[in-house]
Amino acid sequence: MWLLVVVLLLILLYQWGRYMSKKSLARFGDVNLLRALTDGVSKQKPRMKFVLQVVALVCLIVAGARPQFGSKLQNVKKEGIEVMVCLDISNSMLAEDIAPNRLEKSKRMLSRLLDQMENNQVGLVVFAGDAVVQLPITNDYVSAKMFLESISPENISVQGTAIGAAINLAVRSFTPREESSKAIILITDAENHEDDASGAAAAAFEKGIPTHVIGVGSTQGTVIPDGSGRKNSPRKDSTGNPITTRLDEAIARQVAESGHGIYAHADNSNSAINAVIESLNQMQTTELESHVYAEYDDQFIWFVLLAFICMAIDIVLVDRANPMFSKIKLFE
Repeated sequence: MWLLVVVLLLILLYQWGRYMSKKSLARFGDVNLLRALTDGVSKQKPRMKFVLQVVALVCLIVAGARPQFGSKLQNVKKEGIEVMVCLDISNSMLAEDIAPNRLEKSKRMLSRLLDQMENNQVGLVVFAGDAVVQLPITNDYVSAKMFLESISPENISVQGTAIGAAINLAVRSFTPREESSKAIILITDAENHEDDASGAAAAAFEKGIPTHVIGVGSTQGTVIPDGSGRKNSPRKDSTGNPITTRLDEAIARQVAESGHGIYAHADNSNSAINAVIESLNQMQTTELESHVYAEYDDQFIWFVLLAFICMAIDIVLVDRANPMFSKIKLFE
């Protein structure tokens, strides 16, 4: 829209040009006498042509700004499943035994999952020592990715690994539609879990909801960075010793087995999330109905059309006066 300044400059330049033209014409003699000698030349058509050119230019600028309006609420029915993701955001997920660290790797896997969801609905539960719903179940993948980017261990002040609480919260966060297929994806290092995670997964499966588990991290263990950004600067306990963390693969496998889901170990490839996506694709889809706002309707085409009409008139409009309309003083 800043290009409209150019239109203003063109108008000022046009007015300056007319002034200079009249000034130059006055050097040859009386202006009224000279006009009588050029009676066949229209005095108004050049102005009309300039107005048409300006209107066409303004319309093209407005069209380039892509005006939109006309959004409305509509019902969208799609075939898919419901998926709740439980993401571990405890401090141990900052360990860098998988590039760039466990949490960032988990975010990238979830982003890839969202790209593959198509007609499914997804929600997000984050947990550490407690569990909260970060994103209610939705098919708005753009918003889901935005929420995903803002996740950090600071989202939950209570540290720990409450896997059971996260699974129970995920079960309660599904829609009440009994006919729809549902699944839980748990992404965690399974370390220092504080509740009956296997029992929660088994209880979820009793309601027809399997729990798939992706284990993040190495089983050998590594230190947890202190968040200062300095290299080789680990967190330390009260005695001054570095805090280490490792993937408890036995617990992760046990939760997956109790939840009748699959277990996959995340590495620097996408094999883990691909295995989970394949399992989700094998589930029976049902009709999902959701209320979403339709995208705004583009209206630039009308401005383009008006611009072409103005340019077409400008092309066929000649500077000479038309004898048929010489007696009509429309502009006087």
